[in-house]
This record gives sequence, C-alpha cells and structure tokens, in this order.
Amino acid sequence: MSAPSADLSRCSLNTATVKHASLTEAVEAAAAAGMGGVGLWRHQVQEHGAETARKIVEDAGLHVTSLCRGGFLTASTDEGVRDAIAENTRAFEEAAGVGTREVVFVVGGLPGSSPEAPPSPGTDRDVVATRARVADRLADLAPIAAQHDVRIVLEPLHPMFAADRAVVSTLGQALDLAAPFDPSTVGVVVDTYHVWWDPALQDSIARAGREGRIAGYQVCDWNLPFATTALNSRGHVGDGYIDFATVSSWVRDAGYTGDVETEIFNEGIWAAPPVETARTVAERYAEHVAPHL
Repeated sequence: MSAPSADLSRCSLNTATVKHASLTEAVEAAAAAGMGGVGLWRHQVQEHGAETARKIVEDAGLHVTSLCRGGFLTASTDEGVRDAIAENTRAFEEAAGVGTREVVFVVGGLPGSSPEAPPSPGTDRDVVATRARVADRLADLAPIAAQHDVRIVLEPLHPMFAADRAVVSTLGQALDLAAPFDPSTVGVVVDTYHVWWDPALQDSIARAGREGRIAGYQVCDWNLPFATTALNSRGHVGDGYIDFATVSSWVRDAGYTGDVETEIFNEGIWAAPPVETARTVAERYAEHVAPHL
C-alpha cells in the first residue's frame, strides 16, 4: 500500500493513536507515512526528557504539534488547587522544551469522580461550582503559560464525559472560559469526536476563528456500537458517522491553517502495527479531510 499523494504537511499523528509504540516508533511511523508532525503525550516527554524527545522528532524531519495533556482544574481543596497549578506549570515547561506552544487541557470532572466508575462517597455534584473553579484556575495559570510562551488549549469533551473527565462539553463553553484571556495564551481545539453532534458547532467554530482562538483541529470518527469503555470508541476517519467534509470546511472558513492531528483511542487500532496505523491515518486524512481545508 503506497502513501497518499496529497500534501500531508499539516497531517499529524497524535501518539495516543499508536498507544503501545515507543516514541521513536511512533515518530518513525509518522515520518514514513509522509506526515509533517506528531502530537506528544507528557509521559513520553518525561520518559526521555524534553530535549531528547524534541531531538527524536526533529531528527525525523517532523515538528511537535501539541502536548497532551494539562488541565484537571476542578479540585475544591487548597491542596488540590496547589497541585493543579504545580502540575500544569510542569506541563508548560515540557511544552516549551519540546518546541510546541499548544498544551491541550482536559479540565476535569466532578471532584470525587473516577473515570468509568460510580461516584465515591463525598463526590461533589455541584457542576456549576465546578465550572466556576475551572475559570478560577485558568486565571491562575494564564500568566504562567504566558511566561513560558505557550498556550492553554481548552478541549471540550462530549457530555457523556462531564461527570468524570470534563465539565466543559461544548466549544461555546470553552470559548466563554477563554474570553477573558489573550488568544495567544488561551485557545481551543476542535475535536470532531467530542463536538460533531453540537447544533451550535458551525457558529462556535466561526466565533473561534473571529476571536483567533483555534489552536488545533483533531480528527477521528464516532463509531458504534460503543466499546466497553466509551472513550475507546473512536475510529479511523471515514469509518463512523462524522461528516468531516462539513466540519473541515467550517474550520477552513474560520481561517484555521494549522496542523490536523488524528487522535484515536481504540483497542483494535492500538493492536495494529504502528506503521500500518500511520499509513491509514494519512490515507484517510488525504481522502476525507485535506480536500476540504
């Protein structure tokens, strides 16, 4: 199977898509497929150190398109607040070290929640107060991000993850949270898996473009039936229900000219050889996304 002939300079492999590959294996797979970049996860950067991780990417002729992930801003205790500020400061340092400005933030769920689990005793169910704490932490962290010349990139997650992963569910909510801050310091990412369903999506993407806040475009498909873990129900572009032509054209019309990351959580895809997965990512990008950008 040969690599697609389309321009892949904006195509990026988020390394979560090849979860079981080493950093070097993931980077080599992306380069072999003809992509321009990779999105990194913090555990990989920490494993190698930022300087070495950056060198691995650059030696392959690629660049780092984003760093995943910061956030988790919903703690209600003084200790939790201090920990969140300290951990996100480390994320900013790592992003600067690997050469990306974009730090993707998942804001966190209700305090006391655990992923895919029932509420523990004492879980705070006040979602309004929890969202208010997200705004407070952004006010704490935005100046620190600016000091490191990086950007907080808010990622709204599908509402089914509101309890345990992100109390911010729509692009409009993310933009409202970003509004008090300079667009170079707080932006948003459009992740098709999480926002494709939103009836206000076209208007929200247009607003994000007007405000200069689109810091990333992530693509993968919405597959049914769900996997045992809903988070792992993402699929290759073109295998599910998302209209990539329309969403990509909205992103284009909003003025976005940056990288397009494919980020997939899927046990079956993780089990495939990384080179095969990267080649499929490139082919699907060339077929379903690139013509509409």
